Amino acid sequence: MKLTTQENLMSAFSGESQAHMRYLYFADIAEKEGFPNVARLFRAVAFAEVIHAFNHFRKLGHLKGGFLTVAHAGFGPGNTSKNLEIAIEGEKYEIDEMYPAYIEVAKMQGEKAAEMSFKLALESEKEHYKLFVKAKEAVDQGRDIEQKDIYVCEVCGYTVEGKAPERCPICGAPLNKFKKF
Repeated sequence: MKLTTQENLMSAFSGESQAHMRYLYFADIAEKEGFPNVARLFRAVAFAEVIHAFNHFRKLGHLKGGFLTVAHAGFGPGNTSKNLEIAIEGEKYEIDEMYPAYIEVAKMQGEKAAEMSFKLALESEKEHYKLFVKAKEAVDQGRDIEQKDIYVCEVCGYTVEGKAPERCPICGAPLNKFKKF
């Protein structure tokens, strides 16, 4: 694997891993503040971030040893509104900057497996962004989001409220590959 794509995969793994932990932390805060459905959303998206991290990590199976990684990460947790703002900013960074750049580098370097891993994550992050924006609007009005089932595709991390699709619109996985939250 070409070095720049490899480093991008390691950074993406690191960033997704940190997002997972951040969202679990944010879920606990939302729960304590009386936003159980926002807490459930944070937990569902945390699970999706693990899927992204695992997908990236699998592509690095050729490596041996420890490596320094760098990832863009939001810090400074606060109340649920602030934590949603941190989540929105992080998802927006991945959508607008990180994944598009990583995809282009992987494409240029002919690293098709890494390119696909980045593309699946990017499309999923777009949904996370929308869900967090909607949640922040509710929280800023002093209310929880509507209680709906949340489903996460266990293949790519696509996250949807309401009803799971027969097939994932991102990766094509069947309905039985969706985990309900």
